[in-house]
Amino acid sequence: MKAIVISAYGAPDVLRITELPDPEPAAGEVLIRVRAFGLNHAEAYMRAGAWGVVAPVTGIECAGSVEADPSGRLAAGTPVVAILGGMGRTRNGSYAELVAVPAPNVVPVRSCLGWAELAAVPEVYATAWYGLFDNLRLRPGERVLVRGATSSLGQAAVNLAVDHGAKVLATSRNPAHAPLLKRLLAEDVLIDDGRLAAQVKSSALAVDAVFDLVGNNALRDTLAVVGPRGRVCQLGFLGGFEPVRDFDPITDLPSGVQLSFFGSAFVLGTAAFPLTDVPLDAIYAKVESGLFPAKPVQVFPFDQIVEAHRVMEAGQALGKMAVTVG
Repeated sequence: MKAIVISAYGAPDVLRITELPDPEPAAGEVLIRVRAFGLNHAEAYMRAGAWGVVAPVTGIECAGSVEADPSGRLAAGTPVVAILGGMGRTRNGSYAELVAVPAPNVVPVRSCLGWAELAAVPEVYATAWYGLFDNLRLRPGERVLVRGATSSLGQAAVNLAVDHGAKVLATSRNPAHAPLLKRLLAEDVLIDDGRLAAQVKSSALAVDAVFDLVGNNALRDTLAVVGPRGRVCQLGFLGGFEPVRDFDPITDLPSGVQLSFFGSAFVLGTAAFPLTDVPLDAIYAKVESGLFPAKPVQVFPFDQIVEAHRVMEAGQALGKMAVTVG
């Protein structure tokens, strides 16, 4: 099979197309013929070596058809999406014509969407769903601030929260991106200058929860955004991986405020965080109807993977991108 491998840790041009043996599904695995895969910042981190030693073939999600299922649960040809399960990190991932995935990380889909459109949904929507409704326990009528809302994961969170009946404050560092977030029906858009807590307080808008994708370099400010007994969930590191220096819960964590973390790359599809809890069929139906504007903003062919990573790292896409295979 053809596969894209990380030839060395570094910039996008370390990704090389090569021939590898076809994988064989073990017991408890499903072999998928990959038709398309979504692009994720996690794959750029793995390619660059930021997450240490990882599998030669990256890729944490895909859409395709079942090639073989030793258990007999899924018939050959069944359309499926697959998310994580160690893909790209501890086992070869979806940047290939074929991938073997643990069965709990494979979900059959019933949708009229094309392969690239199917591939643009699963990772960001499953992650956003768990962050909003498991970690943050977001309720209708509450106000959630999505920090880093122009990212594909941020846009998924805005869509899900609005659909749930919550009020959404969305943030972007670039004022030019505000109309995009308004089209997603955000209540208001704040320009993130690193001091969001002051902006929120001056607006007199009470924030119940924060869905934070900026990460460590803004953590103190993020914690100050919510009101008493507010909740903060950190899910990303758009601001970099540098740890929070001299963090002291006595002075930095407001009393009554709950701070949590959701690392989808490590837990999605496990017994504690099953994909069966995520209403993917309903999400795909809302994408089909146009209620969720979640179709890929750009689609690349397999042999343009280096350019795809360059665009992703430059932050030029303003939404989810996908790559078609074959």
